Amino acid sequence: MGERDSGLLDWLDRHFSVALPFSRFALNVLLLSLAGLGPVLVLYVVLAPGLVSHLWESGAALGRFARQILTNGLPVVFVVNALGLILFAQLRARQLAPLRALALDIPARIGAFIALHLVVYPASAMLFGSFGGDPAQALRVVGPTLAQSAGFANLSGAYLYATLISAVPLHVTLAGATAKDLRLRVRSMPVLILAALIIFGAQALMLTGLAVLLSG
Repeated sequence: MGERDSGLLDWLDRHFSVALPFSRFALNVLLLSLAGLGPVLVLYVVLAPGLVSHLWESGAALGRFARQILTNGLPVVFVVNALGLILFAQLRARQLAPLRALALDIPARIGAFIALHLVVYPASAMLFGSFGGDPAQALRVVGPTLAQSAGFANLSGAYLYATLISAVPLHVTLAGATAKDLRLRVRSMPVLILAALIIFGAQALMLTGLAVLLSG
């Protein structure tokens, strides 16, 4: 791979190495999560019909919106990103083969995304009175909510795309390392970006399929 790929690897190694102290690693993951979440949330608010005016006119609605992001969105994005970055750090430390790291990354991200919603939703019902204060009702809506997230139809969709967008540089690197491990001659950055976007789509489809099963 070329100089741009080396620059990406160097940046990721500096900020997400297994040699970093835990607090520094966690801070870097948090900053990356915020960088991925912020633009997607802005896009969601702008595209959702009437949401901007609703949040602007109602302080209570804005407070609930902010609370949901802080108690649901940011933790979900942080944990999912952390899992992916830990796998990447292990790959760079040669503790995992590239193909195995890539195979573990997708189910780890999607599994964590679903599991965290299954925890956060009933917790929100008990702590904040969401879903009518009924944890069972909160669990019942997880499946239908996540099934629509790939279509960017709700806030969970914003969280999903925040995790995937922040993962694209990692998937580019993983795809390049996997190709090298398989002795495939892939030197073009556009080809690796295309591979990363395919992984992006595969994750969204996998989440949708699992959410539909969960709904049933």
